Amino acid sequence: MRQISRRGIAANLAALPFAALPAALPTSSRADVPPITIGFAEALTGGLAAVGKSGILAMQIWTEDVNAKGGLLGRPVKLVYYDNQSNAANVPAIYVKLLEVDKVDLVVSGYSTNMTAPAMPVVMSHNKLFISLFCLAVNTEFHYPRYFAMLPVGPDPKHYFSAEYFNLAMTLQPRPRTIAILAADAEFARNASDGARDNVKAAGLRIVHDATYPPTTSDYSPVVRALRAANAEVVYVASYPPDTAGILRAASEIGLEARLFGGGMVGVQTAALKTQLGPLLNGVTIQQNWVPAPTLQFPGVMDFLARYRARAVPAGVDPLGIFLPPWAYARMQVLQQAIEATGSIDDATLARALSMQKFKTVIGGVTFGKDGEWAVPRMIVTQFQGIEGHNLDQFKNPDLEVVLAPAAYRSGTLISPYRSKPA
Repeated sequence: MRQISRRGIAANLAALPFAALPAALPTSSRADVPPITIGFAEALTGGLAAVGKSGILAMQIWTEDVNAKGGLLGRPVKLVYYDNQSNAANVPAIYVKLLEVDKVDLVVSGYSTNMTAPAMPVVMSHNKLFISLFCLAVNTEFHYPRYFAMLPVGPDPKHYFSAEYFNLAMTLQPRPRTIAILAADAEFARNASDGARDNVKAAGLRIVHDATYPPTTSDYSPVVRALRAANAEVVYVASYPPDTAGILRAASEIGLEARLFGGGMVGVQTAALKTQLGPLLNGVTIQQNWVPAPTLQFPGVMDFLARYRARAVPAGVDPLGIFLPPWAYARMQVLQQAIEATGSIDDATLARALSMQKFKTVIGGVTFGKDGEWAVPRMIVTQFQGIEGHNLDQFKNPDLEVVLAPAAYRSGTLISPYRSKPA
């Protein structure tokens, strides 16, 4: 990882338009009780904003729930956050400000691997507890003992992230022999594709195309034409929201076909891309963290989703809330339970509790293991099926995104091959 200098942080800090952003207001019967402040950087603008803003609403709902019951340790809770503008270069300066200027009590990450990795050196230098949100293998390099991940990839994140996708691929009959890999040249996609290559080798597949593209790419037609020319039976893509949309549109225009197509395509879980792409999603098979299939309706999650959706449209955020919001709320439940169990907001004390305790959340039970990853993985693989038009309401039907793996959560069967169709 690129080294981040104090001079560079100071320059970014001076350049950013810092202003206190609206957070859930604490309620307390005693005005003299200082709040417990929880700071983070989140994408409110830029390519990750559609996801980031939905997470903030979920955290605000949690804050209101906690404060309505008297707060934590007799103190109200307050969120303090700033816009990272979907730019990783802005992240270190924000965490310096949170810790050294705002002097928040606790910090958590914003959404995404790319926006969390740059915060790690700052957080580590201040010895702070750090619970991340949808960050893949960030701690593999650091082994920081106060880091914990809300992503169900288990103790071997790089490999397990794509493992279920390749397990599914190998159930095709006859068994596939060739694969193509396409990945963005960015932290998340590099981690995902590194693990995928190892899984491909273990499965005995032959890589016939292995390419990366810059995240700033605007025309994906040449990228997808090269993919089609490889004529691979299985295609694995690791992409972020802006490039996911570009790749799927190019696949439609060019007429890409494969026996299995998808993988780590982030963004198609959001209402924005679902309604933009509509039928272009049919047949796309992706790795997911959670969907509201009957097999995955853990206690409290559908109630949370109903409360979130009631506020999402007025708040101007993702109206479905399937991707990040349940996990953003669950992360705060984990932090809350650790604070309540220990009676403390001391970082070292909370880190010990997180490493030993089992947590009950709206996305099920959570136990942390090696490097703060989940002790037991629970990624799922889903496929979009039967989408017609671009109507938002249809995506509330779980039958349009069936769970294919693992078997314990299966709600449908795979449709193969994938044949992209013109928009």
